[in-house]
Amino acid sequence: MASQSVYLLPLTDQGAPHIPGKEYVYLPAPTDPPYVVRFEIEGTSSICREGSLWVNIPEQGKSFDRHTFREFKLHPDFNATLKFDIPVHLAGAFAFYTTYTPLLEFSTSDVAVPKPTQTPTYYIDVEPKLTLGDNVLPLDALSIFSVVSKFMGRYPDDWEKHLKGIARRNYNMVHFTPLTIRGNSNSPYSIYDQLSFDPSCFPHGEKDIATMIARMEKEHGLLGLTDVVWNHTAHNSKWLEEHPEAGYNIETAPWLESALELDDALLKFGNELLNYGLPSVLKSIDDLNKVIAGVEKHIIQPMNLWQYYVVDVKRDAQRAVEAFLQGDISMPEEGFSPDFGGLGGVKTWSLKQKADFLKSSGFVKVDELGSRFERAIDPGVAAALLTILHGRYDSNASSEDQAFQSMTDILNEVNEKFYKDYNDDVKTIQEQLFDRIKYVHLDEHGPKLGAIGPKSALIESYFTRLPINTTTKKHDPKCLSLVNNGWIWAANALKDHAGSDSRAYLRREVIIWGDCVKLRYGETPEDNPFLWDFMTRYTRLMAKYFAGLRVDNCHSTPLVVAEYLLDQARQVRPNLAVFAELFTGSEEMDYVFVKRLGISALIREAMQAWSTQEVSRLVHMHGGRPIGSFEVDDVAISERSARSMNGANGTRSGQLEKVLRIRPSIVHALFMDCTHDNEVPAQKRDARDTLPNAALVNMCACATGSVMGYDEIYPRLLNIVSEKRTYTSKSSEGPLDIGGGIEIGGVKKLLNQLHTYMGQAGFDETFIHHEEEYITVHRVHPKTRKGYFLVTHTAFPGYGDGHGVLSPIHLTGTKAKLLGSWSLWVDASHKATDEVCSEKRLLKGLPSKVSDFQGVEVSSNEEETVITVPDSFPPGSVALFETWMPGAEHAEGLDSFVTTGAKDAFADLSLVDLNFMLYRSEPEECDCLGGGVYTIPNYGALVYAGLQGWWSVLKNVIRDNDLGHPICNHLRDGQWALDWIVSRLERIAKCEQRPALDKAAQWLQQRFDAIRKLPNFLLPRYFALVIQTAYNTSWNRGIELLGDNIKHGQTFLQSLAMVSIQMTGPMNSASLYPEGKMPCMSAGLPHFTHDWARCWGRDVFISLRGLYLATGRYVEAREHIKAFASVLKHGMIPNLLSDGKNPRYNSRDSIWFFLQCIQDYTKMAPDGIDILNEKVARRFLPYDDTYFEWDDSRAYSKQSTIAGIIQEALQRHASGLSFREAKAGPGLDMQMKPEGFQLDIHVDWDTGLIFGGNQHNCGTWMDKMGESEKAGSKGVPGTPRDGAAIEITGLLYSTLTWVASLYSTGNYPHNSIRLAPNRTVDFSTWASKIRTNFERCYYIPLSPSSDLSHDLTPSLINRRGIYKDLYRAGKPYEDYQLRANFPVAMAVAPALFDPAHALTALQIADITIRGPLGMATLDPSDYNYRPYYINSDDSTDFATAKGRNYHQGPEWVWPTGYFLRALLRFDLMRRTTEEGRTEAFQQVTRRLGACKREIERSLWAGLPELTQRGGEVCGDSSPTQAWSAGCLIDLFYDAQELARDR
Repeated sequence: MASQSVYLLPLTDQGAPHIPGKEYVYLPAPTDPPYVVRFEIEGTSSICREGSLWVNIPEQGKSFDRHTFREFKLHPDFNATLKFDIPVHLAGAFAFYTTYTPLLEFSTSDVAVPKPTQTPTYYIDVEPKLTLGDNVLPLDALSIFSVVSKFMGRYPDDWEKHLKGIARRNYNMVHFTPLTIRGNSNSPYSIYDQLSFDPSCFPHGEKDIATMIARMEKEHGLLGLTDVVWNHTAHNSKWLEEHPEAGYNIETAPWLESALELDDALLKFGNELLNYGLPSVLKSIDDLNKVIAGVEKHIIQPMNLWQYYVVDVKRDAQRAVEAFLQGDISMPEEGFSPDFGGLGGVKTWSLKQKADFLKSSGFVKVDELGSRFERAIDPGVAAALLTILHGRYDSNASSEDQAFQSMTDILNEVNEKFYKDYNDDVKTIQEQLFDRIKYVHLDEHGPKLGAIGPKSALIESYFTRLPINTTTKKHDPKCLSLVNNGWIWAANALKDHAGSDSRAYLRREVIIWGDCVKLRYGETPEDNPFLWDFMTRYTRLMAKYFAGLRVDNCHSTPLVVAEYLLDQARQVRPNLAVFAELFTGSEEMDYVFVKRLGISALIREAMQAWSTQEVSRLVHMHGGRPIGSFEVDDVAISERSARSMNGANGTRSGQLEKVLRIRPSIVHALFMDCTHDNEVPAQKRDARDTLPNAALVNMCACATGSVMGYDEIYPRLLNIVSEKRTYTSKSSEGPLDIGGGIEIGGVKKLLNQLHTYMGQAGFDETFIHHEEEYITVHRVHPKTRKGYFLVTHTAFPGYGDGHGVLSPIHLTGTKAKLLGSWSLWVDASHKATDEVCSEKRLLKGLPSKVSDFQGVEVSSNEEETVITVPDSFPPGSVALFETWMPGAEHAEGLDSFVTTGAKDAFADLSLVDLNFMLYRSEPEECDCLGGGVYTIPNYGALVYAGLQGWWSVLKNVIRDNDLGHPICNHLRDGQWALDWIVSRLERIAKCEQRPALDKAAQWLQQRFDAIRKLPNFLLPRYFALVIQTAYNTSWNRGIELLGDNIKHGQTFLQSLAMVSIQMTGPMNSASLYPEGKMPCMSAGLPHFTHDWARCWGRDVFISLRGLYLATGRYVEAREHIKAFASVLKHGMIPNLLSDGKNPRYNSRDSIWFFLQCIQDYTKMAPDGIDILNEKVARRFLPYDDTYFEWDDSRAYSKQSTIAGIIQEALQRHASGLSFREAKAGPGLDMQMKPEGFQLDIHVDWDTGLIFGGNQHNCGTWMDKMGESEKAGSKGVPGTPRDGAAIEITGLLYSTLTWVASLYSTGNYPHNSIRLAPNRTVDFSTWASKIRTNFERCYYIPLSPSSDLSHDLTPSLINRRGIYKDLYRAGKPYEDYQLRANFPVAMAVAPALFDPAHALTALQIADITIRGPLGMATLDPSDYNYRPYYINSDDSTDFATAKGRNYHQGPEWVWPTGYFLRALLRFDLMRRTTEEGRTEAFQQVTRRLGACKREIERSLWAGLPELTQRGGEVCGDSSPTQAWSAGCLIDLFYDAQELARDR
């Protein structure tokens, strides 16, 4: 079966791509059959609320339309991840977004429904699939050669000769500068007619182009690439006379009027310098300063440019007063808003406030310049302001003069900023004129133009003035002066600098191209129909013949225009390569252009480097990934059942899939050794650097290129405007052999051949080394490990003929073969340069010769190859080698071998096996094997001995490709980790009698043996591949062994479920029974792992429903229930089990969580009701408080059914309990006072509530005992919680109603408890008493008017609308504390609560005590709130010393599950529509974000016990806790059941 490639694209809750990097989604070229992009969205993400995913990737067989999006409805599903598979058939830039109705803030009252909204648009760029004949050419395999078309000579003979020469050098694409008719300047980029090819080259026009391109592809193996110029046209383009609206003129852009007036004045002034007594020949800065002073005096001052900026005060004041007198008032839309002080505050405004009001609310053209005094105020708004200031006009009471003066003052204040803008602009104008005139006339590197006058202007004109003729006379004269194009240093690429919000042309900031008129597109084709249509025809014509387009000055092209025109081009040629010249000055801005336009690569140039070090940096940037880089994907194809929400375009169920993650991608480059518009090595460096510079570029893992004249070693950059000579090249004259000769064409032939081969084969790993003037590059294939190695000796000015020394090169585990070494000699003397440059007809290179260099030595042994370059290796030399690694040669392919076979090898692993395979913390490992976890030097100990310990570190190392991480260094230093992993599993398999682990160990051993022979620098990569494969296979096996709801649940739920495996394993020191080795649940790792500290009754039964029942681990659930049932005593189960040998009975709540779990078991497990009849041997005698040791003959001598256990627990509590703990004293608890060992529990039969505890013990989960003698807190509980704890009341009620129901169905033998020989209370009656009294006893009403209906002491109330935490505690104020316990009662006994009261209490808790991960254990407004738990605190603070505030503010995670269960249940009760119910689920989802991030981030792969305030890390918390995960699994189970009930 053929495999399907799937690229995962998960989306965040905000609809953004959830991938590493910059949200840049770059995918390979389309395939056949097509690969798919799989959008993954959490089932109740915020964007699923009335949500839709919109994607404009077209269906197969349909063409692309940017504005046609397919809709995929997001049907919410709390327990699943929505998946949408979109096949990719086309290359280009595609977009997606989501629409949804924003989720409301949670409220118990009606709130306004927000309007539907849309996320930002995100982009998917797909590489074009370029082909030459039958061969696919990936972008990274392109070797491009640029030619300036007008230098190519006569067509077809000269052109054919040069194209053959290009092909001989193994280039595979030719870049032509524009082939269309040029304008008067003769620059290829100043195009006269975009729709006509240059007849001087192509007499038959388009026919010649078609013939040339066909021959290039078929006979020479060359693709065509040409420029498109969209920003401007030649200043003499004839079509401009017919369509001046295509440019910026005073009619289409009236804001340019002042710039044109200044330009006219400057041109006139330059022609009249002598008339002003100013120098026309500038010889010094002093001369220039005189001219600039003349500009100020004779131009700027007389022009009164300030009039373009300011308001005409007299005019506008008069208009305002006239409107005021006539009552012609206009109120601004926003009125006199509170931001302005409201109506009452207006009279007190300062002058500036009044001016600011007018500018913001009553101004015309405040942000742009127009004609003189065009800026104005709205008289009606100004009149409204006057009316407030002076009252309505009354000829008897108001003063017209006062109103006029008021408005005059305000307008003068308004003008203050405008005058400042004017002054700033004038200063800029003078500075820009000074700098530009200085460059043109005085600077050494400038053109040094001659005398200023009519033939040599003072300054370049910013405008083209169209000629007056029959055509242009039809237009308004304002249309005939068109802005020229140009560029601005460090400009915002998204801003139109001739637009209304820019004054760049007035400020003279544009470096102008006088031969090019800037084109004005507007935003849509409707804004300039002719221009959009004309340029569309031009673009489609180019795309018809050329495989690629180079967008000239892309940064100056409006994005909407470039998008539109590229869409048109791709309609003609779907697999169009797009290259761009992009100088935005910002990597972020580069990404904007690249993403939206689908740019294949940006042009970058090696000749920009000023030193060997900088060349090395550029090669490193474009060289590809480092050698030994990590593989982010599973290499092996695995069979998965693809679940897609949209079957119509999803993958086939059961189809083989290769699921791939979208890697972070930099912007791809076309890396040129030199371009046609930059200086050559003979100018910028040493001419000999031509060869090493070219070789280094060719070794890069990206598209590369060169320009005609570079291989030929032309002495200077060619002026594409004025140059008239034509090309010559030795490569064009006849056959070309690889190697030495005149020019560097022979070496380039080999370099280009290898570059194309490496690009096609996927050689994408490199290592670059820089040593003085040497650079070495090793480029290899990531799987075969075959490669090519280059040594270069660069040649920069000042280095002369110094040879330098390159240290011997050691290639570990690698063999190498010398392909050739060459040195370039160039005669770059002034004489030689002058001779070449003086040639009148032909362009020639400097005299040069490439010679074979002898003396490079290659020696090898079994461990390494050593390359030695002799000291005589001169600057301008290169040596090239072929390399391979014998250790990487494997019959199956090493990558394939190390990533296959695990599924079969791990197929027999049980859940307990997986506990060993994946987890085991330090104490657990010591307990089992006597040794701990693995320690990595300079990193520290892993958190687990199993695979999760390694993976927790490696996953981030792989994601970030962090080859410098200590784990990588350690692996390179030796193979100890490989031995340790296998040895550990083998020992466990033997000690624990677990043969499945031995089979897994064998698989690992075989894979590690295969990679041991590799050079050490590759070990991190292959070790990670093995661990990744083993980890993923183990994980998948774990999910396979859990319940269906886990198998088909979202990743977060699966991660929570794996905590079940994490927490359950066999221990020598801890078991469920005194004898044997029964795996038991740990409360949390690593703090609660062994001996008595491992298994806690309360923790087990708060966790059991989630970790065992909801995951399908019914056997483990039953065993834990039976084990704790066997140690029932006093009607209680122990909090500390201690194998049943030394159980401790000090927790009042554990029994009720235990009974709730039995109830849950009967309802959730298959045939769960049968557990009631199962018998357990009793550690203690039934209904007898006598204590004896576990090996006493009475121990385990009696049996009870689980039903009997339940009845005994209820009966004992109903009868009342009063006992002192067995073995009470310091040996049992060294912190507790004697009074604390006494437990008294009774039922108040007036209310049915159970009361218990005292102020000296802490019998609920908030069980921190004070420990500090220094602070005086020893033996004083932090939270005694005596009285009737609300969660115990809820659990009690749940149990009573359950057993009453069981009795009614014949599944329970009792219907009551006995209080006296002749008095019984049936369960229903007891439950009814609790329900009748619950709200009265626990609720604190919002309004004091309702207090009389509740049992309250109003003076103790701190917060209303909540439920008390306790009822009748020893300290009365403790009743009224807001804590996170009431949701437990809500989740298990919702019937006790008034739904409206419940929602209000939940909303208050949501705002007040819910943290990012956990629930605050105390109301922050409480006097006792102390949110930072530090167990080592040895202060004298009574509240916090020795961590006494454990439950007085720190945020515990497990109550979050109960809180969200309650929130979901009660929120759903009030929902009457499907949309409302969906919102209830989404409110819960929104509150899970931090938990999802934490379990993904955590090295422990779990959720912590607690955090400090606001989710801050608590150093004393257990980093992964059973109940933290279990209670959230409960939430998902509830959600599934509630959704099913719908």
